[in-house]
Amino acid sequence: MTTNTDRQAVSQFLSNRSGGKRYDISDVLTYLYLTVGTLLMFGPVLWLVASSFKTQSGLVEYPPPLLPYQQVEIDVAGYDDPLPLFEVEFEDGTVQELAQVRRIGIEAQMVDPNNPEAETISVNIDQRTPVREIKLAWENYTDPLVELDNFDFFTYLRNSVLVTTVATVITLIINSMAAFALSKYKFKGRDAVFVLFISTLMIPITVILVPVFLVITSIGWKNNLLGVIIPGAATPTGIFLLRQYMLTIPDELLDSARIDGASEWHIYWRIVLPLARPALAVLAIFSVMWRWNDFLWPLIVLSQNELFTLQVGLNAFQGELQIQWHYVLAMTVVTLLPITLVFAFLQRFITTGIATTGMK
Repeated sequence: MTTNTDRQAVSQFLSNRSGGKRYDISDVLTYLYLTVGTLLMFGPVLWLVASSFKTQSGLVEYPPPLLPYQQVEIDVAGYDDPLPLFEVEFEDGTVQELAQVRRIGIEAQMVDPNNPEAETISVNIDQRTPVREIKLAWENYTDPLVELDNFDFFTYLRNSVLVTTVATVITLIINSMAAFALSKYKFKGRDAVFVLFISTLMIPITVILVPVFLVITSIGWKNNLLGVIIPGAATPTGIFLLRQYMLTIPDELLDSARIDGASEWHIYWRIVLPLARPALAVLAIFSVMWRWNDFLWPLIVLSQNELFTLQVGLNAFQGELQIQWHYVLAMTVVTLLPITLVFAFLQRFITTGIATTGMK
């Protein structure tokens, strides 16, 4: 019943017209704008997913194909390995499918797969066209997960989950405490402190990288996951978001709790946090996205392979002379799946939390 209702709502939304029963110019422009925006947002993602199923040679083709094509290879009697199949056009205009045995310069030695005992045929490489088919290169996903020794996927996944989970919990606690103090306590210099927090957004991250790294090194957190988790625990964006939301909570509710004998910790934990749940969910989503996709800071702090996160571990496919792009793209798709699932389950809190932030 719910599914049918949702489908009817979506159908009604897509068929809305500002000009009544007839389409107006504004309808055409609106749907054109939405279509272009959708392509710009999801086009690169679709291209990434399609390219992750291409072979290394398929990624360097020009012009690049949208779908993952691979050359057809067939087993020919008398040859140990499968041979690539080509369509060869002869001078008389006839076309025949032949398998290539070897290539010597600008000539290719071809054999008829239906008559492999016949003599090989020498043709110019310009006379042949590869026979291709759509084929997914699943080995781009299976090799890094199982066979490659220099890419320990499950160790990197464990580290990423640990860093993201712990950092998000700490971020929610610290930011909510600061937001509670800045929104519900009146003290001298409160607004100045809040402006100071917000002003840190104007400081580029590159300016503080070296000082923070020196602090981390001095306390022994280099090559330690704590060095990745703790420095970014308090965020000015999170403090601003939660403070603006907590301003909407009536002060009378907190005063009533104090009259009933509730401590400040009890008010914070049992009253303010549950009421600020939508804003906390929004901050949790943002924190998960920030920490899961973080690359620069873990790359600076961590140098031991067993401590790498997924984003840093992708560097294993980058060599001095060659980058294994087919593995990089496939593992990039894998790293996007958890964050996509988190966003899909919690995205409804984004509009609720942001829409009510700052309202009184």
